[in-house]
Amino acid sequence: MYKEGTMQEADIGLIGLAVMGQNLVLNMDDHGFTVAVYNRTPAKVDAFIEGPAKGTKVVGARSLEEFFATLKRPRRVMVMVRAGDPVDALIESCLPFMEEGDIFIDGGNSHYEDSSRRCEELENKGIYFIGAGVSGGEEGARYGPSIMPGGNKKGWEHVKPIFQAICAKADNGDPCCDWVGDAGSGHYVKMVHNGIEYGDMQLICEAYNFMKTGMGLSAKELHDVFKDWNERELDSYLIEITSHIFTCNDTDGSPLVEKILDVAGQKGTGKWTGINALQLGMPLTLIGEAVFARYLSSLKEERVEASHMLAGPVPSFDGDKAEWIDYLRNALYASKVVSYAQGFMLMAAAAKHYGWELNFGSVALMWRGGCIIRSGFLGQIKEAFDKNPSLSNLLMDDFFKNEIMSAQSGWRKTVAKAVEWGISTPCFGTALAFFDGYRSDRLPANLLQAQRDFFGAHTYERVDKPRGEFFHTNWTGTGGNISSSTYNA
Repeated sequence: MYKEGTMQEADIGLIGLAVMGQNLVLNMDDHGFTVAVYNRTPAKVDAFIEGPAKGTKVVGARSLEEFFATLKRPRRVMVMVRAGDPVDALIESCLPFMEEGDIFIDGGNSHYEDSSRRCEELENKGIYFIGAGVSGGEEGARYGPSIMPGGNKKGWEHVKPIFQAICAKADNGDPCCDWVGDAGSGHYVKMVHNGIEYGDMQLICEAYNFMKTGMGLSAKELHDVFKDWNERELDSYLIEITSHIFTCNDTDGSPLVEKILDVAGQKGTGKWTGINALQLGMPLTLIGEAVFARYLSSLKEERVEASHMLAGPVPSFDGDKAEWIDYLRNALYASKVVSYAQGFMLMAAAAKHYGWELNFGSVALMWRGGCIIRSGFLGQIKEAFDKNPSLSNLLMDDFFKNEIMSAQSGWRKTVAKAVEWGISTPCFGTALAFFDGYRSDRLPANLLQAQRDFFGAHTYERVDKPRGEFFHTNWTGTGGNISSSTYNA
């Protein structure tokens, strides 16, 4: 049932044999690495060794002691278990078998703050911790994921050959895996990746709803539209699979997608991204709306009741289908640019706040293949940051500036038409609102500051005085001249 572990040294060990773990092991085996595996449920090891791993060099272990005995020094241990307490518990179980110079790799969806803490705690014991975000789902894990490693760089040289062998490759052959940075930065970048994924998926859903509910397109027509978009500037994994979804029918011959309950699930990484944006003061509006859209979908029973009580417009379409599909394509493309721009804004703020040195061109390359948000224009993002590593915002890059300006008219028409039809498009709308706010040299926040000073003496700055000088006005003549101290929460 098991191979004799002590007779064969393994290049790396993996703990946690759910689908992602199994597929990563088989991927490593394909690339010539000997992998030892362990799972707290021995039956899973049995089934894996006798099933998917049959005929491979994979080594099964009966216990942690046997597992560690199979590993070459320094021991490289990768764990694929549920985020949170299970990771800490597994670390504690492994520590008695580890020694200085060993490498512990968390490949799950851990919160970056947990990874930062674990990195510091294990460094104090002489063990190098790496928090590696892995994206690509089951297929990516098996044939080439995007891997985002961060943590203690002293461990990177020991896992780099393995990770860069098994990861996806960009069109030019570059590996979609490189060192991200210190502490929890690898899992942070994966978190933002997942947030952008939330945004991309919601935008696609809004485009689908616009065409189905507003324009009356059939599943066949929807397939054709998304297939065409995938061959143009919207080329991406998510657009590709969406086009395929509309070709799948239920047993009665009707589109399967229409039989699926409209209640979205989530695992929390999008929420984490939004919370961190609030903590760092970044306007991550599109990802925030994408998360809230999932929450709104969960109120299914309330929405059904409200649909019978709250009336709105009934969509009626009599325009040119091809023309409006083109407007919608522009809206989706422009909104997608805004989503990525916001994501990179957040990562830049995090790098400054946490003291990380993030290479944003490298991050774009890591997302170019293997991951869920892989798309054609990530190559343009890499070029933008290669050209100007200190780029403040993607919208300021010549390529993206020209692209979003070209798409602007169709974008505005789409949002206006959705409002006219009463079709909810929160991410299209917030993306356009962000664009209009970002390009405004004057926003109505001057009135907001006057209000704050009026009721709370919170002070304000003046346009005719240097930044950093604060003033207070006794607006009613009875409030006095004492002002509140200034601070940013």
